[in-house]
Amino acid sequence: MDYIDIKSIAELHSFFHYDKPLHPLISVIDLARVDRSNRKPGASYRLDLYSIACKKIEGVFRYGRTSYDFSAGSLMFTAPDQVLTPGVENKVEGWAIYIHPDFLNATSRGRKLSEYSFFGYDTNECLHISDAEKDVLEDCLRNIGKEIGNNLDKHSHNLILTNLELLLSYCSRFYDRQFLTRVKAGNDIVEKFERLLNDYFAQGSLIDTGIPDVKYFASHLNLSANYLSDLLSKYTGKSTQEQIHLKLIDKAKHLLWSTESAISEIAYGLGFEHPSHFTKIFKNKVGQSPKEFRNLNEREQRL
Repeated sequence: MDYIDIKSIAELHSFFHYDKPLHPLISVIDLARVDRSNRKPGASYRLDLYSIACKKIEGVFRYGRTSYDFSAGSLMFTAPDQVLTPGVENKVEGWAIYIHPDFLNATSRGRKLSEYSFFGYDTNECLHISDAEKDVLEDCLRNIGKEIGNNLDKHSHNLILTNLELLLSYCSRFYDRQFLTRVKAGNDIVEKFERLLNDYFAQGSLIDTGIPDVKYFASHLNLSANYLSDLLSKYTGKSTQEQIHLKLIDKAKHLLWSTESAISEIAYGLGFEHPSHFTKIFKNKVGQSPKEFRNLNEREQRL
């Protein structure tokens, strides 16, 4: 596959045939003014930048293996080094903010912004916003644009960051709304996840397959790992990793109660490479070591 790497705001503006950037590390782009003549058919792009794009597209955009129709208008987030593959776009409207990691990494406040989980979502998990929500975000955007357009001084970075924080906080709120208003879709995913989880741990032994990770379930549900964990947290109060550990502990308790197998044997049977790791997780979740748990249960049965 042919990859085109864009490593800076200046390179991005040059690629877009856009005006000279007003700030070396952050830029607000009018997508209707982007010149797309530099694009190569079938090429994929890797940007060393964070991006937030509000797009309305006549055509199809491809992210990884997924094609997505943006004709209704949606908000998409990307992190550095994610692969984007544009399709045929007849007309594009909207805006985008591009942020170099150095802008965020300069302060602890900025670094926290890079931790928003939706920067790891797939395009088909983008945020669909109402006109009222779009107006709220564009107020933040105008303030960012004004600061970028002013002569940069000692206050500029802080003021841009403050408005960027506000914009992302609103996006987080709107994603919560999207999770909770799509009740049927969310419940369907939760039910499918629970079936997958139960089926996986129904195996007699996990020695060969090992402990499943978040990516295992996300790939079977055609979701990104971040999106699945966030959705489960909204509906169940527990992330994917927490759900896996709870099921693991349930199975461990059953084996400690119903068998005389050595604790190390139980650990290997549950997919742990090292029994000490099993003991650490068990004690963290239960408040007792596997040995203490088994001994207590045996004493209770004798009483």
